[in-house]
Amino acid sequence: MQIVTKLYATLRDGRFYSRIMEFPDDATVFDIINSLNIKEEEAAIVFINNKHAGINTVLTEGDTLAIFPPIGGG
Repeated sequence: MQIVTKLYATLRDGRFYSRIMEFPDDATVFDIINSLNIKEEEAAIVFINNKHAGINTVLTEGDTLAIFPPIGGG
């Protein structure tokens, strides 16, 4: 299945902003971050189709996955 994967902030460094990627039908968020060599703790905020999702959420054809690092500020 094809998933649009978007990376934000420091997760883009040496990677990409947005890319259509091919994954098996039962792929989870964890599978995708693992394939991108992103550590689980670096993927602090995850959205699928603009809705908050968990690391074990299974994706479906055409989903858009957005991955954010931990956000800090003052």
